[in-house]
Amino acid sequence: MDKLRYHKIIIMTDADVDGSHIRTLILTLFFRYMKELIEFGYIYIAQPPLYLVKKGKDEEYCWNDSQREEAIQRLAKGGNTDSVNVQRYKGLGEMNAEQLWQTTMNPETRTLKQVTLESAAEADRIFSMLMGDDVPPRREFIEANARYANIDV
Repeated sequence: MDKLRYHKIIIMTDADVDGSHIRTLILTLFFRYMKELIEFGYIYIAQPPLYLVKKGKDEEYCWNDSQREEAIQRLAKGGNTDSVNVQRYKGLGEMNAEQLWQTTMNPETRTLKQVTLESAAEADRIFSMLMGDDVPPRREFIEANARYANIDV
């Protein structure tokens, strides 16, 4: 650890469900093979927005559905919500470079979550359960969480 050149590793994945799955895989890798990086607090997760809500020149980035709904109401100003444009980012590649810098990469404005040993252990537990040979826990997890799946068609 004393030979590390950098003391901040930032995991940046899409803000949707697919990005969450990829983040779980990456966290499991660090937890299983580079646990000290987590113990020393060197692993972070970037928080890209999921939505851009815009009306005219006014725009707001939103990280979840409730923020999106609040932004729509605020920008509609009690009027027609159909006049508010909502762009859902299915991935980081849908943002232009300036948007990605402004929302996710700029050290002055970005939001990072520091990974704790507990959060990495939970990612490892979920990964093991979903990819393991024991079917009943996987079935229970899927049945309990299927309603949260946001399937893009």
